[in-house]
Amino acid sequence: MVFPGADWEQRTPESQGVDSKKLNAALKHLESESGFDGIRETVVIRNGYMIWKGDHIDNKHGVASITKAFTSTCLGLLIDDGKCKLSDLAKDYESRLDCEYPEYAKITLRHLSNMTSGYDGEGGGYGEKDPYDGSETPFIPAAPAFSPGTMYSYWDDAMCMFGLVLTKIANGTLYDFFKERIANPIGMNPNKWDWGHWEEEIDGLIVNRSEGGVYTSARELARFGHLILNHGNWDGTQLVSKKWLDEAIKVQVPNTMKGRTDSRRQKSISARAVGTYGYHWWANGILADGSRFLPDAPLGTFYRSGWPQQRLFIIPEWNMVIVRIGIDKHKTDRPEDSRACWNAVLKMVGEAITEQ
Repeated sequence: MVFPGADWEQRTPESQGVDSKKLNAALKHLESESGFDGIRETVVIRNGYMIWKGDHIDNKHGVASITKAFTSTCLGLLIDDGKCKLSDLAKDYESRLDCEYPEYAKITLRHLSNMTSGYDGEGGGYGEKDPYDGSETPFIPAAPAFSPGTMYSYWDDAMCMFGLVLTKIANGTLYDFFKERIANPIGMNPNKWDWGHWEEEIDGLIVNRSEGGVYTSARELARFGHLILNHGNWDGTQLVSKKWLDEAIKVQVPNTMKGRTDSRRQKSISARAVGTYGYHWWANGILADGSRFLPDAPLGTFYRSGWPQQRLFIIPEWNMVIVRIGIDKHKTDRPEDSRACWNAVLKMVGEAITEQ
């Protein structure tokens, strides 16, 4: 395993045990299922070498919910520093949760880390018909959707509150914290990534958009993926603990747990989340219907997704990171089609590997 310096060292696929024709076929299939951005912002890293790149991998834009993996890493760092534990009550750091709704006093950092808190902000709601419903005032508590730990719900209001809690624990912005502890040490170009924040300060603090505020390019995102592939170690320096990452990428929402189904978005996400969701990473787990999420990918595969159809895949069995980002939508708006596409792509990539 090697690590990039100022830039990635490029090698041919064959030099890293990958058949280039078969790899190109896999990426052509991905392109055929993608929107107008195709595979222009796609990068394939193996053994720390860049073996394939699109022609637009320095395009910087929002990566939406891929941000959640950045936020999860910040929690891991704070736990490493001894500043908090997963079992801590969130209200001990954020007084808004000690309110008229007693259920919120039971929320732990673990609940906020795996989308089982039941937190909802004022305005918007779980039952809204808009598939991208959410609150513009997520820091004002509304009635809880459910008791903490009893259900799963992929909900950005809860993620925003999580970001506020972490900001208070860190006593500073998540952007500065991540930049100092992760981005700078792994060489992320400061001109090619940043982390947006809420326009108004919260309790005198600048709070980054923990649910979807990171802007970056495929080239820089691949560095973050390579760090995670290597269990938080960057060329001999442990930046975030292996213990944290091992837990973060594991299934933390059992497939026996009920997921929210009272809006189109909640129903579709819950169907693929129970049995696969970790601490804001997605594992290749077993869904409620008994099927594996990506049956033709290695069991250790995990990833982070962001609207629309942006992916950071990490495949430990292959020493591989695959980044595909863009601002286009999938050719269809059905999650099952995206799942089928990526399963086929990863199957084809696996068939391209000639040396394990």
